[in-house]
Amino acid sequence: MLHGKVMVTGGAGYIGSHAVLALLDAGYEVVVVDNLVTGFDWAVDRRAELIRCDVADEGRVRAAMRGHGVRAILHFAGSIVVPESVSDPLKYYCNNTAASRSLIESAVAEGVAHFLFSSTAATYGTPERMPIAEGDPTVPINPYGRSKLMTEQMLADTAAAHPINYCALRYFNVAGADPQGRSGQSSAGATHLIKVAVEAATDKRSHVSVFGTDFDTPDGTGVRDYIHVSDLAAAHVAALELLVQDPAASHVLNCGYGRGFSVNQVLDAVDRVTNMAIERRYEGRRAGDPAELVADNRAILAALPWRPQRDDLDLIVADALAWERKLAEQT
Repeated sequence: MLHGKVMVTGGAGYIGSHAVLALLDAGYEVVVVDNLVTGFDWAVDRRAELIRCDVADEGRVRAAMRGHGVRAILHFAGSIVVPESVSDPLKYYCNNTAASRSLIESAVAEGVAHFLFSSTAATYGTPERMPIAEGDPTVPINPYGRSKLMTEQMLADTAAAHPINYCALRYFNVAGADPQGRSGQSSAGATHLIKVAVEAATDKRSHVSVFGTDFDTPDGTGVRDYIHVSDLAAAHVAALELLVQDPAASHVLNCGYGRGFSVNQVLDAVDRVTNMAIERRYEGRRAGDPAELVADNRAILAALPWRPQRDDLDLIVADALAWERKLAEQT
C-alpha cells in the first residue's frame, strides 16, 4: 500500500472523477487538483480534498504535494478533442505537453515516487495492423496524439534520471458512467459518440452526426474499442499498486477490451437500449480521424490482476443513458 496521499489532476473531470471514486473506494487518501475550466466541483467525491488551481502553477502544486504528503500522481488534466487539436494545436501543446512538463518537474522536486499518466491510442496514429500492441510504431496524425506522446517521452527520460517510476495508460474510447450514479460525463459540447447519442435520446440534441462513411471498415464508418469508464478507473488503481510494488519498473499499457464496434453498431446499440430510433446524419470525415482503433490488451491483462467487469456495449450505453437522464432531472 502507498505510504502517503494520491494527487489526482483533472479529478473534477469525466475520467478523473471516476478514478477518484475508485481510489477512495480502495482506501486511498486523495487530493484533487483541478482548475475547473472543464471540470465540476460537485463531481469530486466529498471524501477527497479539492484544490482549485492549474497543474502548471508550480508554487501551489508543490505546496500541495508537500503539505499533503503526496507520494503518487494520477495525471488526467488536459485537452482531449482531436479536431480542436488540429485547428488549435498550440492550446494542446500548452495544456497537455508544457503543463505536464511542469507537473513532472514539481513531482521530482517534491520526491513523488509514482506517476500515472492518462495517455491515448491517438499516439499510434494510423496503425499498420490491428489490434494495436504497445510496441507498435507511434506516429500520431494529430496534435492531440503528439502532445500526449511527448509527455510519455518526458516521463521515460525523467524515470531514467530520477527516483520516480511511471505508467502511461493508453486509452481507447472511454464511455459509460459510474453504475452507482455518482459520476458520469457532464461536459457541454462533448464529442464522444456514446455521450452525443444519449444526449440525442434525451432530447438534448436533434440528431447524431456520423463523420465518414467511406472508411476501409465493414460498414464504412469508423471502428473503435469502447471501454467502460469504471473498468478504466479500476485499471488505474491496479496500475498504481503495480508501481508501488516494483519502484524500479515503468510501464506503457493499452486500456481497451480488444474488440471494436463501428459508429453504426454503437448507434444500433443506443436504439436497442432506448427502444427508439435516433436520427443519424451522415457527413464527411473529421480531420485526424483514423479508420480503426482496437487495442491488443494482452499486456495489461498479464501485468495487472485487473479484469473488465462491464465489457458489454449495451451495458455501457445503459449506464451512460442513466447518467444523462439524471443530468436532465437536475436542470
